[in-house]
Amino acid sequence: MDLIDVNYYYAADKWLNSAVDKLFGERDQRVRGWLLLDSCTPSLVLTFIYLLIVYLGPKYMKNRPAYSLKNVLLLYNFSVTILSFYMLVELISASWSAGYRLKCQGLFEAGNGDIRVAKVLWWYYFSKLIEFLDTIFFVLRKKNNQITFLHVYHHASMFNIWWCVLNWIPCGQSFFGPMLNSFIHVLMYSYYGLSTIPSMHKYLWWKRYLTQAQLVQFIMTITHTLSAVVFPCGFPLGCLLFQSSYMLTLVILFVNFYVQTYRKKSVRDDKGKEMARSHANGISSSFNGAKHKLQ
Repeated sequence: MDLIDVNYYYAADKWLNSAVDKLFGERDQRVRGWLLLDSCTPSLVLTFIYLLIVYLGPKYMKNRPAYSLKNVLLLYNFSVTILSFYMLVELISASWSAGYRLKCQGLFEAGNGDIRVAKVLWWYYFSKLIEFLDTIFFVLRKKNNQITFLHVYHHASMFNIWWCVLNWIPCGQSFFGPMLNSFIHVLMYSYYGLSTIPSMHKYLWWKRYLTQAQLVQFIMTITHTLSAVVFPCGFPLGCLLFQSSYMLTLVILFVNFYVQTYRKKSVRDDKGKEMARSHANGISSSFNGAKHKLQ
């Protein structure tokens, strides 16, 4: 990259961040200098690369054998489980020691306690980058049926939304959703980790309940977010309304996923059992008829 290219990049980066600042207002100075936060360009570029992999990856793998990645997946899933558990425990501890309220918590009420919460939420933001690997592993294993609109929308949007959260509302009311989500991810990634071990498959009957737990998480987050509208404490109203609206899109998409995956599967299973019983009764009737003729 020559000097002209570098200057062009910095000019474009400056213009883009200036436009973002005009749109959202002054950033929170407490997180200035933190990794990936000062400019929106790295997050946008990483998201673009992710979407490019989603589009081109299956084409690249089409005529190539799928990778197993069993040991990689085991390490990855349990590593994310440990990270999620750390964020869960630290968010509970940090918010509790800072005296955080549930109904509405402002951005500048807890001093150093707010900084401690913001540091955990930075890890939460960074974990959304790590979770891009979920999709990349699907591509490499040729599990293209799992690369759904819901999957890609959720991963791509969360990473960028949390860049915004860390820059403008990095503590206070923002703590609750990540705390719930970290708990869900402890369950979810431990499930995925155990699913890579064949001997554990017979114990993994609770996958559908993970989706139910995710839906409960979204409803609780929406309720908590809107409580700050009913009992205001100076937390930006626009952020509260945006978060509630975004969570509502996830509720709709996850409900659709649940119906498509589990309700229709139950109907298919019931039809299969009915056909099996009918087939068995038919054989039994034929056998009895043949027996009657022989007699």
